[in-house]
This record gives sequence, structure tokens and C-alpha cells, in this order.
Amino acid sequence: MPINSLIKLIVFLFLTAVCIFGLQPFQASVDASKTLVEQEGIYANEVKRLSDGTYLVAVRTDMPDVKAEMVRWWFKEFLQTSEQYKLWHPKDHVWMNWENKKPGTIIGASHLVHEYIGKDLNKLRINFIDPSEFFGYDPNDINTFVLCAKVGYLLESLNIAKMCHIIRDTKKGSEMRTRFWLGHVEERDVKNNLISIQELIGNTSLARLFMVTKEDAEDLKKHAEEEMKFLSEILPNIYNSNSTVKQ
Repeated sequence: MPINSLIKLIVFLFLTAVCIFGLQPFQASVDASKTLVEQEGIYANEVKRLSDGTYLVAVRTDMPDVKAEMVRWWFKEFLQTSEQYKLWHPKDHVWMNWENKKPGTIIGASHLVHEYIGKDLNKLRINFIDPSEFFGYDPNDINTFVLCAKVGYLLESLNIAKMCHIIRDTKKGSEMRTRFWLGHVEERDVKNNLISIQELIGNTSLARLFMVTKEDAEDLKKHAEEEMKFLSEILPNIYNSNSTVKQ
């Protein structure tokens, strides 16, 4: 085969592989540990298409007078009803329930929600998982609350995203760093850990380009910015006035 034809074939195969699998030569896992836990200073609010076709949504929220322990209490103890859920975002939050939730715990529980993100009503299942699945270790400590989850459709057994919230105490309260990775497709009920056809196709870069749009990412960023701002405003009074809190 002539050298020019060979080069063209190699380029074609390379571009085909990029379209299918994405270009990620150095990406062994998400960069969660560095940017969410260890990195000091500015954490940008942004949406960004990554080389594997997924969309990154990053949101930073200053939470004056809120400590990490208060956010831990909000999720593990307080949040139980749709009325309480609506306090978190009066406009976008519609309904909630829990599955496999025990007081004082969050890992293994599924938060079932109806919420508006942009113009669309989304019915979602947010399955909270051990943070070590993201970081390789558990970053939780007395001054840090870490909450990670896989997000999927409520009425289908399909996950479509990953997310993490990191709340770290500061001198004036705390800082929340949130990241969503949109386009991670995973069957929840696959037997024997086999990869399903939906996962095989859905996790290709080409499929993600069509499946997840910039508008989706921007809508989620706006929603997350608003709901965490609401939480920072309402949580101090709720926490300090609640009789279940150990002062």
C-alpha cells in the first residue's frame, strides 16, 4: 500500500475512533479530587464539553453562616417532604420522596424528584453513592461534607449523569463546589455486570454529542446556582430553630 494511502487510512481510523470513543488519552478518571477537594482559590462557574463528549457543569456557591455540618444535617435528617423540598427552590421544585432512606444516613438512598430544569419538568432518581467511588477515598471529615450520586430517569432503569457536591468550612461559613458530568449512561438493573447495548452506544462520543446539548448544560447550571443560593439563605434559620439539632 502506498505511504500516502496508508497515512489516509490511519487518519480515517483515528478520526472514526475519536467520533465513537472520544479523545481522552490522559483521562483515566474524573478529575474530581484535584478540582473539588484539594484545589485552593477560584473555582469557575462554567459549562464545558469534554473530549469524551460529556458536558461538565461546574457551580461554586458561597454560603455565609452555613457550615458543612448544617448541609450534612439537611440531607441526612431534615429533608423529608415535598413542602420542605420546595423551600430549596420554590419555583423549580415540585415533588420528592425517598427510597431506601434511613435517618442519619444518605449512602444507598435514592432521592426521587420532580423538578423543572429550564422549561422541562424532569422526573429523576438521584442515587447517592460512597464518595470513594469518585475519589478513591472518602474525603468527608468534621469540616467537609461530600455528597456524590448517579442521576437517572425516575421511570426508566437508566442513569444519565454523575454529580458531586463538596461543602467545605470557611472563616465566614462554607463554600460549596458542585460538579455534574452529563452523558454518563448506565443501566441500573443490568445483571452480572454486563454492559448493555444502551451503555455501549450511549457512552460513545458521537452519541453524547446528540444526546447532551449546551442548552441542557446551561439550564442545569442556572438551576444549580439558584437552588444552592436559596439553600444558603434558608438553612441557618431552619437549622438553628430545629429541635432535633444537637447544639
